[in-house]
Amino acid sequence: MNSINPFSRPEDKYRGAVVEDLQLPPAFSLPSTEAISRAIELAYDRDFSQIPVLDQHRRPVGYLDVPKLKDIWEAGKADLNDKVAAYMTKFQRTASKPYTLITPLTPLSELEEFLKTHLFALVTDYERKFVLAIATQQDLKSFVARRG
Repeated sequence: MNSINPFSRPEDKYRGAVVEDLQLPPAFSLPSTEAISRAIELAYDRDFSQIPVLDQHRRPVGYLDVPKLKDIWEAGKADLNDKVAAYMTKFQRTASKPYTLITPLTPLSELEEFLKTHLFALVTDYERKFVLAIATQQDLKSFVARRG
């Protein structure tokens, strides 16, 4: 006889865990006016492949794809004094693509859904004033592996 638990759902692999349970390292962000030399240096010191970019009000406006930026620089198509804003990927916030709030208390099942269509997630406070961390599919996989 096949016993199926009626309360079991696919997201139970996370056992009710939330984003803060991933124990993500703190994110660092850069102002859009920062030189790309600093961005490359900081990214490799911390082994990050994406860096959130902030406007003058510290609001996230986009991100740097560090491997792509490094390729552009190595190809001689960028100067190390160029500003981050020239190379960032801007977030596309529209009525049809609203901002998805991911906070430390967001269930991992919701994060997993978000990451099905996005490369990474910015983890912010509820008012979206501070970028706290960056979460990826790899973070979810590592969490499941640690929990067994």
